[in-house]
Amino acid sequence: MTIVIADCNSGNMHSAQKAFQLMAQETGAGTVEVTSDPDRIAEAERLVLPGVGAFADCKTEILKQDGMADAITECAKEKGAPFLGICVGMQLLASIGREHGTTEGLDWISGEVVEIVPNDPSLKVPHMGWNDLAIECEHPLFSDVKTGAHAYFVHSFHFVAENASDRIAYVNYGSEVTAAVASGNIAGVQFHPEKSQSTGMQIISNFLRWNP
Repeated sequence: MTIVIADCNSGNMHSAQKAFQLMAQETGAGTVEVTSDPDRIAEAERLVLPGVGAFADCKTEILKQDGMADAITECAKEKGAPFLGICVGMQLLASIGREHGTTEGLDWISGEVVEIVPNDPSLKVPHMGWNDLAIECEHPLFSDVKTGAHAYFVHSFHFVAENASDRIAYVNYGSEVTAAVASGNIAGVQFHPEKSQSTGMQIISNFLRWNP
């Protein structure tokens, strides 16, 4: 099996690649390839889209790489390969991003990405560091991961899903902040599994075994 990480010049690419390679070896899931080649992305049996920075910048980076946006859509939406977005790669699943203006997302999971506004003024934005996951429903991505598991976050905006059932986990940060969304073969996590130690490695392993 070929697991492809779409290379959109994301700052977390190297650490993501290492984490997925490690878990692919441990689970015997197949090979991990990092590429911006649209043909390889379209042919992927599992596809990962990492991302850091601003919503609009990540969307622009995907669009400026010839054929990448179409290849991502072909793989995940037309072929139905398991898809995982990480951080801004997860936010891009939304209909609209509100960071630095309004930017259209992929619109694969209805909702918008808005600024985090904690109820507690002592809590700073960006939301940075470790937080405890609250898992709202059973999902294969969170198999053997329990509520209270620690995950590592770095973000100022979060995904507000239009349909509550599409949010599968959140964290408390002065209010409920979306940690993960999923619909069909599409899933995304706001935190960085590649930096989340045992919790993150379990989630990556689960993704490599996931057959939606």
